[in-house]
Amino acid sequence: MQIAILHIGSVDMKVLESIRRSLCTVFSGASCEILESTMPIPEDSYNLSRQQYCASDILAKIWDYVEKSGADRFLGVTEVDLYAQRLNFVFGEAECPGRTAIISLFRLKPEFYGEPQKWNLFAERSAKEAVHEIGHTLGLEHCRNSACIMFFSNNIEMTDTKKLKFCEKCWSKVLRLKMWRQF
Repeated sequence: MQIAILHIGSVDMKVLESIRRSLCTVFSGASCEILESTMPIPEDSYNLSRQQYCASDILAKIWDYVEKSGADRFLGVTEVDLYAQRLNFVFGEAECPGRTAIISLFRLKPEFYGEPQKWNLFAERSAKEAVHEIGHTLGLEHCRNSACIMFFSNNIEMTDTKKLKFCEKCWSKVLRLKMWRQF
């Protein structure tokens, strides 16, 4: 599997590199690259009353970059605050199954919650959300196991609680996909 990471707006290269390494570790055998191009933040995805960007609108625009690369999966990474219909915010969104996903770093930073900067915590949160969304592109739904990476995070504490790995049940699904060369 080839995973391409796309900057959406200005994103620190250090965090993109950390996400890249984590994806390669969790999805052993996958190749991950950070694309040189940057996708501008689509201003028409901004909802003035919410002061947030619609994740689905941005996700749809990632397809403009899909055709320019031969990767199997695309992960957009942005610093802007995202929302989805009927939710106050989302850490990310993905086609399930599909090829594209997006994560927002906005609410993953400890300083968003009034805490001091903690690089390791921020990097771990970013990696968890990236792996979670790529899991969705593989067709995995949310898992009931709160330690599994596919568990739905309704808040940052739930993200912090889950592990940076799949439970046995979800991992077996990933392995089945790999056997059928969909991975």
